[in-house]
Amino acid sequence: MATVHLPATLPSMYTDLPRTVDVEAATVDEAFERLDARWPGLRDRLCQEGPALRPHINVYVDRERAALDTPIGEGARVDVIAAISGG
Repeated sequence: MATVHLPATLPSMYTDLPRTVDVEAATVDEAFERLDARWPGLRDRLCQEGPALRPHINVYVDRERAALDTPIGEGARVDVIAAISGG
């Protein structure tokens, strides 16, 4: 089981979505699918068609930059970070 840490903006959009969620998944993509099954539409906020991560979303597995096909090991930490822009 991996622990997924979500950006602060997502929990306010979904009922009962915590910032940290334990997920049984083999890849980042599968983790997002599992989260989407519980909170429909969540995957669309993180991914675009292709499938690919949205340009403003960065994912790290155990502090290493990750893509959707990146494997998730038992006990892994998955950080989903939304880029912030300003002007």
